[in-house]
Amino acid sequence: MAALASAFSSSTPKLSSTVNSIPNFLISKPRNLVRRSIWPSTVVVSAVREKFTPKLELVSRESLKKVVDSFFVLCASAALSVSVLVTDVDSVSALVVSTPRKLQSDELATVRLFQENTPSVVYITNLASRQDSFTLDILEVPQGSGSGFVWDSQGHIVTNYHVIRGASDLKVTLADQSVYDAKVIGFDPDKDVAVLHIDAPKDKLRPMPIGVSADLLVGQKVYAIGNPFGLDHTLTTGVISGLQREISSAATGRPIQNVIQTDAAINPGNSGGPLLDSSGNLIGINTAIYSPSGASSGVGFSIPIDTVGGIVDQLVKFGKVTRPILGVKFAPDQSVEQLGVSGVLVLDAPSNGPAGKAGLRSTKRDSYGRLILGDIITSINGKKVSNGSDLYRIMDQCKVGDKVTIEVLRGDQLEKVPVILEPKPDET
Repeated sequence: MAALASAFSSSTPKLSSTVNSIPNFLISKPRNLVRRSIWPSTVVVSAVREKFTPKLELVSRESLKKVVDSFFVLCASAALSVSVLVTDVDSVSALVVSTPRKLQSDELATVRLFQENTPSVVYITNLASRQDSFTLDILEVPQGSGSGFVWDSQGHIVTNYHVIRGASDLKVTLADQSVYDAKVIGFDPDKDVAVLHIDAPKDKLRPMPIGVSADLLVGQKVYAIGNPFGLDHTLTTGVISGLQREISSAATGRPIQNVIQTDAAINPGNSGGPLLDSSGNLIGINTAIYSPSGASSGVGFSIPIDTVGGIVDQLVKFGKVTRPILGVKFAPDQSVEQLGVSGVLVLDAPSNGPAGKAGLRSTKRDSYGRLILGDIITSINGKKVSNGSDLYRIMDQCKVGDKVTIEVLRGDQLEKVPVILEPKPDET
């Protein structure tokens, strides 16, 4: 009421005009009003109050609402301005409201697999020493790069042999971009496998979970993580498109059996990286591609983990792989095919080797220069040998010290010769 009275008192012109508009019977002094002691001023105030009170209350409420709304808008604007000034650009981008991204279940599984296994994948740089032609200083220049993965918490890194071949120095970059000098523990050129070691804290080493490659099926999904063309931690997906494939080692030419074929994109730089199944377990090492252009053409090959596991264990323990040899040099397969026979022609069997000790004959020339063929190996332990790949495949299943029976074609007769397998001379 006090507010209404003040509003009324401040509106004198309006009040006077209103009084002039009041009917004359209200401002006259009739007898009945005088008798009841009701004065004209009271009547005027009552009439004005009845006419203006609703309007004044409506105006005051609307004005109050507008003032409150303006105050809140001002506060919000001030708060937003202050937050922009005190935060960086990246934080301001968080203020932008965006629609949550919805992923399918298979997409979520792929994202989770990549996030969980990326810390186990490393980037390997191969450095070679070169002499500057002007200053004659010895410089280390990158001559190649590849991928690898953490094998255990002791700092062992597994990769391909051709990734580190010819290196004078090696650098390993972990997922957090920390770089460490790497030392070569050992390598197996025949299977294109190498083991390195880095002195890194254990909390930075995330060993790759090891799977099984014996029960793989054509058509199941696989995932390759590596560093193609120097682009770190790249994920490609595909399926197993073939099993029991055979490729040749880039270093020695010896065949690698039971290789996994996949259509997951494998490019230069992926070598040595892991091939994973849908559970995120390691099933192979990406090693080669079949491509005339040198880029991925949908045919990639990985060495199965069942083969790699035994090799890595020997390299970690002994620094070398003890593999038996027969101790012979044999002719190319095409030469034997021209003779119209099937088998492996012995060109040389050194006398200090296992085959030479057992009496296998080498190819030689007589006093007239005529070629005298040596023994032709046709089987080992009853397993047929048609070419050099068959010989290597059988030897991979043997151990040092095993006694094998070799069947050879000597002239026109088949003979069986027992041979005791020995390790390579440099591994004794």
